[in-house]
Amino acid sequence: MFEPAVSSVRGDATPASPRSSIISVEHVFKSVTDSTGTLTILRDIDFSLNARETAAIVGASGSGKSTLLSIIAGLDTPTQGTVRLAGHDIFAISEDDRAALRAQQVGFVFQSFQLMGNLTALENVMLPLELSGSKGARAQATDMLKRVGLGERLGHYPKVLSGGEQQRVALARAFVVQPAVLLADEPTGSLDFATGETVMQLMFELNQELGTTLVLVTHDKAIASRCERRITIEAGQLVPAA
Repeated sequence: MFEPAVSSVRGDATPASPRSSIISVEHVFKSVTDSTGTLTILRDIDFSLNARETAAIVGASGSGKSTLLSIIAGLDTPTQGTVRLAGHDIFAISEDDRAALRAQQVGFVFQSFQLMGNLTALENVMLPLELSGSKGARAQATDMLKRVGLGERLGHYPKVLSGGEQQRVALARAFVVQPAVLLADEPTGSLDFATGETVMQLMFELNQELGTTLVLVTHDKAIASRCERRITIEAGQLVPAA
C-alpha cells in the first residue's frame, strides 16, 4: 500500500512550469468545540502559491498563523475546505499517503529546532534520506552541512552546538531532500538578531538554489518584507492585500 502511494506522488508532483501553482488553500475553516462552546480559529482562508514563490504568513499572536501552517502541511485537518499540494487534495487521501506526500515534497523548520539529541549533526541530516531509502545519504548530508557552514561540526551532538548552529543543522535536514515546499514556523524566534540574519540569509539562498517554495510564519516585519507575498491573518480571517 505504501509503495504505490509514493510512486503516485512522485509521478504527479512535478509542476508543469516553474511558476505553476504548488499550494492551493481552498476555503479553509477550522473550529474546535469543548465544554465552553465552539471557537473558530480560521474562517474561509483561500489563496494559492506558485512554485519557487516565497510567502510570509503574518498576524498577531493567536490569529491562527501556526494552525494554518499545520493544515497546509496536512498535520492538522480543517473543519471545512481543503488544501492541494503539488496537485493532490491532501485531505482526500489516506493518512499514509499524506505522510508519503509530505516525505517527498515538504521540509520543515521550527523555532525549537527539533533535532534528535542522541544523533550527531551528520546523523540528523542523514535521517530523512535514510527513511526515504535514498542512496548516498552520508555524502549528501555532508555536502549540505558544508553548504550551511558546518563542515567542521559533523560529529557534534546538538547539546554542544549553539542555537544558530542547531538551526543550521535543521535547515540542512530540511533542504537535503530537496523538497518542493519548505514550511518554517518562527525559524529565528529563539535566536539573537545577528544569528537570525545568518539563518534567514541561508534559507533564502537555498530557496533560490533549489527552487523550493518557501512559506514561513513570522512576527518579524523585516523578514516578511523579504518575501514576495505577505499573507496577513487577523482573528482567523485573511486580510485582503492593500
